[in-house]
Amino acid sequence: MSVVLTFLHILMDIISQKRIQPKNQKIATILAFALIPLSGFATDIYLPSMPSMGLALNISSLQVQLTLSIFLVSYGTAQLFIGSIVDSFGRYNIALGALAIFIISCLVIANTHNIYLIYLMRLIHGLTVAGIVVAKRAYFVDVFEGEQLKVYLSIFTIIWSTGPIIAPFIGGYLQNTFGWTSNFYFLAAMAAVLFLLEMVFSGETLRQPMEFRLKRIVGIYAEMISTPSFMMGIVMLGFAYSMVMVYNMSGPFIIEHELHLTPIMAGYCSLILGFAWMVGGFIGKATIKSPFYRKMMVNIGVQIIFALAMFVSLGYLVNLYTMVFFAFIIHVGAGFTYNNYFSYTMSKFPNNAGIAGGLTGGIVYIMVSFMSYVIMNIFPAKDERNLNYGYLILVCLSGILMFIIHQYIKRSRAKGLAV
Repeated sequence: MSVVLTFLHILMDIISQKRIQPKNQKIATILAFALIPLSGFATDIYLPSMPSMGLALNISSLQVQLTLSIFLVSYGTAQLFIGSIVDSFGRYNIALGALAIFIISCLVIANTHNIYLIYLMRLIHGLTVAGIVVAKRAYFVDVFEGEQLKVYLSIFTIIWSTGPIIAPFIGGYLQNTFGWTSNFYFLAAMAAVLFLLEMVFSGETLRQPMEFRLKRIVGIYAEMISTPSFMMGIVMLGFAYSMVMVYNMSGPFIIEHELHLTPIMAGYCSLILGFAWMVGGFIGKATIKSPFYRKMMVNIGVQIIFALAMFVSLGYLVNLYTMVFFAFIIHVGAGFTYNNYFSYTMSKFPNNAGIAGGLTGGIVYIMVSFMSYVIMNIFPAKDERNLNYGYLILVCLSGILMFIIHQYIKRSRAKGLAV
């Protein structure tokens, strides 16, 4: 036992001093991109299994949905604080340690039928994935700068969207073949592979650690929170991702219980809507030089039109195809919004990338968990009409906020203030 402990101590000492090698930078960047979708996998891979999970554990649909909300709250809350930690103590050690704990918690979920233990592990999932994602966001700001950084941050949201695309598609087949626990075995295996590759090819990228002084850190947070354009951008991100989460929490139940289709079909639908998010990201990247607020107002207008069209269509035609069609357009708009505002918020405070990324992700996910859970309580996962109500609420709120942002920008520029 003492030999094992000595070996582990030496290994951790090596890891703690390891810096990224120039020859490994390309592979390390690919690994950073590969870890970004982990949050999407952690939320979406078991979506097609949610109805079966409820039956297997003898719990209600709302209790199953709570596993998703707990992850979102934990993930969001952790990001509020983890940014200052990775800015002070480095990216690499935190990401690697979080990956190890994430693997263990996945295996615990796959081997228990106690819903309260699952809740605890999902809370741990949120904490560990926050550490991984915030560290990898900061990696790009450490390594790249200028136009190259803007391009990578724009690609960032597109890569992140591969999680919601691929995860439920894989999860549908896993559920159909092996049952709900196989989703968490898959997550553990995927994380284990990435853990080993990170150990071999990655390393620390933080050039100058920030002294961990609470007063200074609080001051940085206060500066960010008191920047109206930054905070309103974060709220826009929250509205955009809430549209996706409302579908994620209701779509599988509508498809499997109301329409009596299989988990595989639920996975296919989630794949299509995940692709819609990616399309929105690609459009955002393609229009990166277009006037910002003009293109955003056009985007919100299109979302409102199709959400209203979906409402009208419910009086004439209700089936899987109409639901996916209208949801697809709305999700494209949500992906477009997220791509544009994420690039903006992440580049707003380049000297404190970890804190900016953590604060952005934290507030967004807390918003998403709160808004999606409230909408699910008011409009349960029953049918397409309730899904449409959720979309209408969120696109209207987005439209109102965009109008407020536009007026704020106009007034600030008229006064010669920086925005």
